[in-house]
Amino acid sequence: MDYFRFFPLLIFLMLLSGCNSSEEKSDSQKISAKKKAAITATPRNISKEFKDYWYSGTAEITSYSLMQERYGEIREGTAVNIFVTEDFLPDAQVKANNASEENISVMKLNQMKNFNTGIYPYSIMTSTFSPIATKEHPLKITNSVQEWCGQVYMQLNTRDDFEIESHSYFQGEADQKLSLPKTYLENELWNLIRINPEELPTGDVMIIPSFEYLRLRHKEIKEHNAFASLKQGDSITIYTLNYPDLQRQLMLFFSSTFPYEIEKWEEVNAADQNDTLRLKTTATKLKRIKSDYWTKNRNENLNLRDSLQLK
Repeated sequence: MDYFRFFPLLIFLMLLSGCNSSEEKSDSQKISAKKKAAITATPRNISKEFKDYWYSGTAEITSYSLMQERYGEIREGTAVNIFVTEDFLPDAQVKANNASEENISVMKLNQMKNFNTGIYPYSIMTSTFSPIATKEHPLKITNSVQEWCGQVYMQLNTRDDFEIESHSYFQGEADQKLSLPKTYLENELWNLIRINPEELPTGDVMIIPSFEYLRLRHKEIKEHNAFASLKQGDSITIYTLNYPDLQRQLMLFFSSTFPYEIEKWEEVNAADQNDTLRLKTTATKLKRIKSDYWTKNRNENLNLRDSLQLK
């Protein structure tokens, strides 16, 4: 037999077979690019104490008495921090409905603020989703502000860079899309405290301010230089972040021992153009509970709001 005569045909069949075998890989064998990145990222050592507290099937809910600066005056209101772990789809960047090897466990903070400015109310919500098993920036952050004049919405998704969309009813801010290189985010500091406060950046740091601040103050979405410090006490540790060019300071007060509960925070910003005073926003703990709150959605569960001193 003339093998050389059939050699090109054999090569073609081998290549065709190789292509088919690649295409026929099962979904379970396919690993997303984001999952691969998570595998190669710097891992965290997750203690049994952490797992017992955060993987108990409940969320930690803390209510705060809020004194919010807005339009040069202090407004009384309430704030609620809901910390909970959940499975997250790294590519779609949404909560996973089903167990899968693709899922990433995240620490989620939903922070709610409600206060009135004269006749009309403000409602602010910020959500931050931070990977737990690896040392990475949040996979996603969202912020929305609603009041009687209108609403604004901002979202960050972490891919090769930070991909950000912002929508607003204000002229000049209406619809924006931008990409920024990865850096620290003020919003992620809250989750870092709960996961491992030793990872909090200190000294000079480039950081993107909180989404709430950027939208309420109509600031350009970009990183700023800040100076961060950590002062540890026997019972309370204080983390302070100062932005010189923004005349902004944030102070987070949290327990010095696990699970590092956030007891209070303070925020001072540059005075508005028509004001001379730099007023301080403060949030002080009222009550804290652990609850699978998503199952407590009937009228008979309304009394649980009383336990949090929420009207």
